[in-house]
Amino acid sequence: MARIASAPTSSDRLQRDWYLPRSTFLSNLLLPLSWLFRAVVSARRSLYARGILATTTLPVPVVVVGNVVAGGTGKTPLVLWLAQQLRDSKFNPGIVARGYGGSNASPRAVRANDDPRIAGDESLLLAGAGFPVWIGHRRAAAARELLAAEPGVDVIISDDGLQHYALGRTVEIVVVDGGRGFGNGRMLPAGPLREPADRVAGVDAIVVNGAPHARMPFTTRAPIYTMTLAGDRFANLADKSRTATAGEFKGKRIAAIAGIGNPQRFFDSLRDMGLDPVCHPFPDHHAYTPEELSLPAAEVILMTDKDAIKCQAFADPRMWRLPVAAVVGSGLVEKILEKLHGQ
Repeated sequence: MARIASAPTSSDRLQRDWYLPRSTFLSNLLLPLSWLFRAVVSARRSLYARGILATTTLPVPVVVVGNVVAGGTGKTPLVLWLAQQLRDSKFNPGIVARGYGGSNASPRAVRANDDPRIAGDESLLLAGAGFPVWIGHRRAAAARELLAAEPGVDVIISDDGLQHYALGRTVEIVVVDGGRGFGNGRMLPAGPLREPADRVAGVDAIVVNGAPHARMPFTTRAPIYTMTLAGDRFANLADKSRTATAGEFKGKRIAAIAGIGNPQRFFDSLRDMGLDPVCHPFPDHHAYTPEELSLPAAEVILMTDKDAIKCQAFADPRMWRLPVAAVVGSGLVEKILEKLHGQ
């Protein structure tokens, strides 16, 4: 395993416990809070299902890409892949997101040159690909604003938002981390689940990221598709004309940073390329400072696209990002198009 430099925090230890094959003292201690959280989640979903809490139905179809676990599973690369596939199929997609990592709660458009401290890192990745993107804590409101500003948009993709029942949806896609699955199967905070695992049984499609089909701890009729993240050429942050392969870094002192939901996935991908970096995991959506990335011992600093957005302002020639693209098993886009045309 790649060498880890940063000392784990109490939050890191708790999240590690979520994915251990056995129950831990801390997870067991938090079980009563987990039961309470489950009751609140179930009651809230029931209120929406019975119409007591209102759901907004938009004049265009909505595709929600989400998950039932806390932390990253690869939703944003899948959203970008889906938007590109829909555009190739003569749709004009727009994207809504919460704007995680940003500070703006009210609906607003995201431009590729926005400040990530306001717009959020993942939203900027999507906007940089040329799609109209609106963010807001209330996704239904963000979607309405997007449609008003972009009248040509004929389908909305929601990056995350499976639990945001105020936004009606035509298609639900759940992304599952093939390596970590559903962890210990417990609800927050004793485990990683935002909703019970069997919530996935009722969605339209399940996408397993990074491994062969994980065993589902429930019965589902939803088709299961595989996804991998492909990318083998690094791009320099300080000089956009420079690219490099992993082989060009061998023999150098390498540091790797990752402020994503599952930093180990990125570190493992570097190891699979034959590199041996000193790894610095950070919390998801971490706002980096120049001091944190001074790393005087490093000749090369490697990071994800998501991290690069927040480091661009103080980039130095040692910093390189690894662009990746989702590679999805056949059949998913056809499944989605069938639902969109049949609504």
